[in-house]
Amino acid sequence: MNMGLAFDIAEIILTVFLIGFVLLQVKGGGLGGIFGQADTVYRTKRGVEKTLFQLTIVFTVLFIAVSLVRLKLGT
Repeated sequence: MNMGLAFDIAEIILTVFLIGFVLLQVKGGGLGGIFGQADTVYRTKRGVEKTLFQLTIVFTVLFIAVSLVRLKLGT
């Protein structure tokens, strides 16, 4: 398997996971606004939400790194 194909496959896999992580993240305050919770209240990310956020950052960095290496190699 040549390097170009390996980088193509890596980029596709990273892209799919990155899109999934972004779509799974909760936007805004969730259901709190329905029950009268103020939207301006600061809340920290906990549990699964924090893990998804961190995985999004990791996969974004990996995607950028693979893209730059692929660009540098000219494949």
